[in-house]
Amino acid sequence: MSTVKLSSNNFDNVVIKANKPVLIDFWASWCGPCRMQSPVVEEVSSEVSNSAVVAKLNVDEEPEIAAKFSVMSIPTLIVVKDGKVASQRIGVTPKETLVSMLRSAGA
Repeated sequence: MSTVKLSSNNFDNVVIKANKPVLIDFWASWCGPCRMQSPVVEEVSSEVSNSAVVAKLNVDEEPEIAAKFSVMSIPTLIVVKDGKVASQRIGVTPKETLVSMLRSAGA
């Protein structure tokens, strides 16, 4: 399963109402570290596709959602479980750490 592109139209259904943990990658196209993080996020998505949702949110396209999560730096990676933030990392994060964050949230 590939990553889900988040927008204000699908955010509640994909993240808030999810019955499994959701990893959100907050990114922007102009961000070099975000481009480094992207293939790692795709790998995580294929590895945890049965137990978690992996989604990407472009902060330039959806600034109000980024603000809701107090995202000030990108990439920011947040795991949401039952509509609440379970864990968060700022900066380029290794695959093992992202998988561990999801597993800790019940993935």
